[in-house]
Amino acid sequence: MPVDYGASRALLDKRFAAISKAAIQGTRPEATKELADGLDQVFASRTQSFREALLGCALAFWCDPEINILLPYANLDDAAFNGRSLDENVVNPFLKDNRVPSSRGPYLAVFRRSVAFDAPSTRAGLRNKGDFDVFLSLIEQVRTLEKDAVVQFIDQLLLCFYDLREASQIQIARLGRISLEQIATLMNRLIATPSGGRFPMYLVEAALIGIRERFNLGWEIEVQGINVSDAAGGAGGDVTVRENGEIAFAAEVTEREVNAERVVATFQAKISPHAIADYLFLITDGVVEQARIQARAYFAQGHEVNFIQITDWIHQTLVTIGAAGRAAFFTALMERLEDEETPTAVKTAWNREVDQLTRT
Repeated sequence: MPVDYGASRALLDKRFAAISKAAIQGTRPEATKELADGLDQVFASRTQSFREALLGCALAFWCDPEINILLPYANLDDAAFNGRSLDENVVNPFLKDNRVPSSRGPYLAVFRRSVAFDAPSTRAGLRNKGDFDVFLSLIEQVRTLEKDAVVQFIDQLLLCFYDLREASQIQIARLGRISLEQIATLMNRLIATPSGGRFPMYLVEAALIGIRERFNLGWEIEVQGINVSDAAGGAGGDVTVRENGEIAFAAEVTEREVNAERVVATFQAKISPHAIADYLFLITDGVVEQARIQARAYFAQGHEVNFIQITDWIHQTLVTIGAAGRAAFFTALMERLEDEETPTAVKTAWNREVDQLTRT
């Protein structure tokens, strides 16, 4: 059954504005203990899909109480609805526009392949079964509500999303004047901080932007997202630098030791298919000698493959590009750190290292 996307988004915008204003003023809508406890568990769950899908279900029921919100795939029944379409057109854009931490979407993550929420097979395939049971109980609560009460339920959901956003927003520490020696110390500490590969990637991207801006190069710098397959995106590496539409060079940013097998796999999957003449492994760990031997074999075939320590390369780059280039570097780095998709833990780590640096 169809859902009015325009009306749904308008409702979210109106109610979230009201909830935000009230929260700032210290006023919060009251909820029953059963509802409050259920929402607390769903929002504490490691499975983000539950809370995002729940908002979509509540919106669908608000639009039309004849919709069976236990069936989020239109092919399941005449009373079903298209949960993924509702999420992609309304819920996910709303969360991102309001800087609320969110996933790519519950129907791209947990609830795939035409699942029904109340099907035993759906529960069997989940890790957080207890949280899923609470999610189902909340959907059943929605199904008993009148239209005005559904809006009140949505208000409670939005208040939880508001709290989630506020808890995740961390003011990024700004650096004043910092010497090259201090920069080297900071880079080493950041690289050594567990970040799921984010700090190395952010630093490399910022360094390339610093070079481009300092020397007015016509580079297009493409960076693959964390955990995004290069092959899926058609990229030549984690970072691809193009000039006049052609690949100037590409780089793999890695925290793992590079062995010969890794070099061969990279050549076959990326270097050869894209005819990349200049390829870098920007590394934080070591390189096995066999990997260097393999790279020399590819050099004979017209492909330069080199291995560079990230911290050494970034430090020398920042020395070379001068004050103007370093300013561009830090501007790009701060933009990445302040991005809503940067995990809170990474922001916290940055602040901690900056604080430590300024204290010494």
